[in-house]
Amino acid sequence: MTSAILSRPTTRARLLGLAEGQFGDLVKPVVDVERGVMAIGGELSDEEAALIEDGSVQKHLWGIDLYPAGGGGGWGDRVGCADQRSPDSVLRDRIRQIVTGLVEG
Repeated sequence: MTSAILSRPTTRARLLGLAEGQFGDLVKPVVDVERGVMAIGGELSDEEAALIEDGSVQKHLWGIDLYPAGGGGGWGDRVGCADQRSPDSVLRDRIRQIVTGLVEG
């Protein structure tokens, strides 16, 4: 599946469709906390590569678990980075803000 970079909101229905085709109830997007975009629709490594090719910097990229059927933005507690850094509360809030802004419905 090809990764798509979201800089504008997408529908929760689109994410539900992606979830059904991948992990059942979740998708695993990569969020660029600096640019305020996220990549969806592929494997984490493909999404990360797509963002880097589009101008993102590795240190700003975070993989998350996103549960489209969930409320409040529907994202889960798993947030990680390739180099195993753990996000602080400010960073987690920024990720939540980006996801909430990019998922409608």
